[in-house]
Amino acid sequence: MNEKKVIQTFVRKKILTIEELVQLLQCATITVRRRLKQWSAFTSINQNGRYYTLPQIPVFDENGLWRYQSVLFSNHGNLRETIIELIRKSSAGMSAAELAPLLDLAPSSYLFTQLSKTTGIKREKYQGRFVYFADSLDLYRQQRKARSLYRPKEAVQPTDAEAVSILVEFIKHPGIDMSELSRKVKKQGKNVAPTVIEHFLQSHDLLKKTPDTGR
Repeated sequence: MNEKKVIQTFVRKKILTIEELVQLLQCATITVRRRLKQWSAFTSINQNGRYYTLPQIPVFDENGLWRYQSVLFSNHGNLRETIIELIRKSSAGMSAAELAPLLDLAPSSYLFTQLSKTTGIKREKYQGRFVYFADSLDLYRQQRKARSLYRPKEAVQPTDAEAVSILVEFIKHPGIDMSELSRKVKKQGKNVAPTVIEHFLQSHDLLKKTPDTGR
């Protein structure tokens, strides 16, 4: 298949994996990666970076994010770079609980703890939870002042029917991963994101709290 037809396939399917591109281009993986670089393709920041899309395809939102089905892309770079940029551009800094829903991560993800050692941002405890601010002095002062006036939006909660399904599956499968729990609930016709499920269970003290995670 020639390059033009591959690009047409990209435009039609929106996202492709390396394996699919190897089949389409009938060439080695290293050659596919070279083509992707030439095309300035974006790599997904979730799904283990398995998916690619072309620059003309995504319509990024105000946070520089684009989601196609369950695959997430960023115009800020990789996941770590994206988190740093979201924090720097925020008006009042961000906690793990505020970042997590944007990135389909659990607020308890170890990645947030690792951010405390990342250049470009600083972490400090504010009203019982860790908040990440830009480390630029002027920007930090602005964010810190705004944080003192900040009132986070109430977390999204599942409907009563969704809550029942969540609790039933949670009781049947103790210790289940939030993504797997979301899939089991979805099989019952209820589409609830893993982060929403985690917030719901946490609000009812059904999950063990992980120390030093920014929640």
